Amino acid sequence: MTTDSGTPRQTRRAGQTQRTDRPEPVAGIGVHPVAGHIGAEITGVDLADALDAAVVALIREAVLRWKVVFFRGQRLDHAGHVAFASRFGEPVVLGRRGSASPADFPEVETTADRLELGGRFGMEHEEWLGRRRHTLLRGWHCDHGARIDPPAATILRAETVPPYGGDTTWSNLAAAYAGLSAPVRAFVDGLRAEHRLGVGYQPRPGDDAYLRHLLDHQVASVHPLVRVHPETGERVLFVNGYYVEQITGVSRPESAALLEMLLEQAVRPEYTVRFRWEPGSVAFWDNRATIHLAPSDSTHLEFPRIMHRVMLAGDVPVGVDGRRSQAVVGTEPGRW
Repeated sequence: MTTDSGTPRQTRRAGQTQRTDRPEPVAGIGVHPVAGHIGAEITGVDLADALDAAVVALIREAVLRWKVVFFRGQRLDHAGHVAFASRFGEPVVLGRRGSASPADFPEVETTADRLELGGRFGMEHEEWLGRRRHTLLRGWHCDHGARIDPPAATILRAETVPPYGGDTTWSNLAAAYAGLSAPVRAFVDGLRAEHRLGVGYQPRPGDDAYLRHLLDHQVASVHPLVRVHPETGERVLFVNGYYVEQITGVSRPESAALLEMLLEQAVRPEYTVRFRWEPGSVAFWDNRATIHLAPSDSTHLEFPRIMHRVMLAGDVPVGVDGRRSQAVVGTEPGRW
């Protein structure tokens, strides 16, 4: 997510920074925090309108401060969704999308949970989801975290949602890093980890079309375990349950123990917020500073859940030591 603001200064605690370029309030628009460390609802904005620079600046600052912001009762269509996203960065054009995605809007990816996903690989969605999320922490992820340049932000809107279930949860990785003890922060500051597509997937007995897909489309990068946020200067605990393969430079048993501890830290309840979707709801999150957990409590319900997302192009992560991430296979900056 690009910014027109100046550089941050004045260190607070654990590498976090105090921004000094807060936008002026905009009459009629409210930013209402919904949890102590993450999440705010923004009211008084019609995202289908041509937003002026002051409103864009207010939303951008709210995303950087609260990591994910929510809008309700919006009337965006695909064109409006792309137009809104374009005010904050360059929308990603995906090379591959599901058949539910709109052909005329290559920036928009449609996730229709009961219509797509596992069915493409010969599995019911519930089985496919279970093989991907076979532990409590496995489902937590940032979008496209195995890429050398994961998206800067994601904007997701709800078209159709079940009458109950289907909530999404986000966690603040800057707060999680700050919550570590000083000795542990100093230790993890210098570590790096390999992020790889499909880590931990439990194959089906015999032929497994999804496993073949993973092997044929491998994506992997080595990222700093703590990245420095390019806009706020915060130090962010760059871990997730779906992509992280191993901390480099340590043994597998050491890596497994460290990752379990760091993941448990990353998703402690006090660092999270859970959102109840409604038709017309929009969530806009900083993909560099959060991980999220897509719902798994509505797959057995006979209700559709149709969502549309646009992602914004991101940069190559940089660690505390100033070193950038390195591509391993299947990824290069800017190429989707």
